[in-house]
Amino acid sequence: MTTFIIRRLLQTIVVIFVVTLMVFFIMRTMPGDPVVMYLGPDASKEQIEHYTKEFGLDESLPVQYFRWIGNIAKGEFGESIAYRQDIGPFILERLKVTLTIAIPAFVISVVLGVLLGVIAAIRRGKLVDSIITVMANIGMATPVFWLSILCVYVLSLKLDLLPVQGFTWPSEDLTLSIQKMIMPVSILALGPLAQFARQTRSAMLEVIRQDFIRTGRSKGLKEKTVIYKHALRNAMIPIITLMGMSLGHMIGGSVLIEQVYVIPGMGDMLITSILNKDYQLVQSAVFVIASGVSLCNLLVDIAYGLIDPRIRIS
Repeated sequence: MTTFIIRRLLQTIVVIFVVTLMVFFIMRTMPGDPVVMYLGPDASKEQIEHYTKEFGLDESLPVQYFRWIGNIAKGEFGESIAYRQDIGPFILERLKVTLTIAIPAFVISVVLGVLLGVIAAIRRGKLVDSIITVMANIGMATPVFWLSILCVYVLSLKLDLLPVQGFTWPSEDLTLSIQKMIMPVSILALGPLAQFARQTRSAMLEVIRQDFIRTGRSKGLKEKTVIYKHALRNAMIPIITLMGMSLGHMIGGSVLIEQVYVIPGMGDMLITSILNKDYQLVQSAVFVIASGVSLCNLLVDIAYGLIDPRIRIS
């Protein structure tokens, strides 16, 4: 198992390195000068040269890249050009906001999605199966951006049930925080919930037809034991894969949700920094997101080995 984890860890490091390399050079190929955008169109040539040197943009691209990577290795993310503050604490604050939205959405989508998928599988061909399948298809096909705006219009503007936008920490006002989180958390969980329901149903249908399930039932085991202890465990491999992908998507792909509900998270910060061509902030934000997604995938690979020992051997 140790060799298996080390091999996956090395692969994760390579992936993160490639992502940092790509985002670094892609940002440099985009039109526009971050120093000019920071100073404004009326900046003098001397000012532009001064700040270009101050931000280290006058050096060659390989030197800039390896200096940035070296600072990252030391835990130094540098200074944002647009915000003129230390990037590390800034990203941490925004990441905490995103996780406050993403983690509840992830838990809801996993619990309800797996439960509905199991119910649909054991009630295959019946009314409840048809309802769950249709609702899952609708959930996967519904555009997040459109649904977010629709919920704001109906629940906030028309019915005045929930706040329109914003974010409040639970430690400041728990009731207001929950009210503001209901819409973004629910909408962020909708797509993954539908995916979990469909994937669980498909995996369960494949497992419950196998011989060991019939053997368990013939031995007199309770139906709940057969379904949840034996069938669901053997159907977990594709579900765990989807868990890793969904959590990574929620962390790095909540841009639309944060834009609609004006949530100061990672997605909102990343959009602003890209528009301002804030190299350091974009690179560091993508590095953090890529590391989070890679960590999720690493945990998924480790979970594979724990559930199915044959994967460790291979």
